[in-house]
Amino acid sequence: MTGVLVVDDDPHLLRILKLALETSGYTVATAVDGRSALLAATQNPLALVILDLGLPDIDGVTVIKELREWSRVPVLVLSARHTSEDKVEALDAGADDYLTKPFGPDELLARLRALLRRSADLQAPEPVVVTENFTVDLAKHRVSREGADVRLTPIEWKILEILVRNPEKLITHRQLLTDVWGPAYAKDSNYLRVFMAQLRRKLEPDTGNPRHLLTEAGIGYRFQP
Repeated sequence: MTGVLVVDDDPHLLRILKLALETSGYTVATAVDGRSALLAATQNPLALVILDLGLPDIDGVTVIKELREWSRVPVLVLSARHTSEDKVEALDAGADDYLTKPFGPDELLARLRALLRRSADLQAPEPVVVTENFTVDLAKHRVSREGADVRLTPIEWKILEILVRNPEKLITHRQLLTDVWGPAYAKDSNYLRVFMAQLRRKLEPDTGNPRHLLTEAGIGYRFQP
């Protein structure tokens, strides 16, 4: 069975999440604070961590940073904090996705399944990613649409590659800018808007209503296969 660690200082919510996950076939460990969570992560075989940011001892962002020093286990953040700044901070620290409270159990389970799929994909050989509108061959650095090759600039390819290698994961502006242009450009989101518009013109049938290269307003972008 798949192991999940749930970290939250609300005992009522912790019980609800544990029951929902166990009913769906997961093995669940729990923790009520950050230090207990880090200890539990070393003691249990985990496929995913569900983490609240508002913990009583150390902040959830600190937990993510310390966890990332030795583990790449996917982290789904739960929080009542609604600002984009909080989301960006958690994602930049190493979280893989963010769900704002209150939330429905169906959405939580769907996000969890998406992260587990992505984690499995990262361990697979260089994939060929096929969408309804275009195909990306990561090994050959080749993009095609309706049977014809699509010419991308090196910058366009790099942005697309990062998104495609992280399906359904929210990638922040800072992450993309740092990976593509370097740390000195981490705040220049205008660069991204220009190149994302170019990618959509080349790959999306309706640039005003994209189906695969999605914008999370004020935060970043997500590739939906």
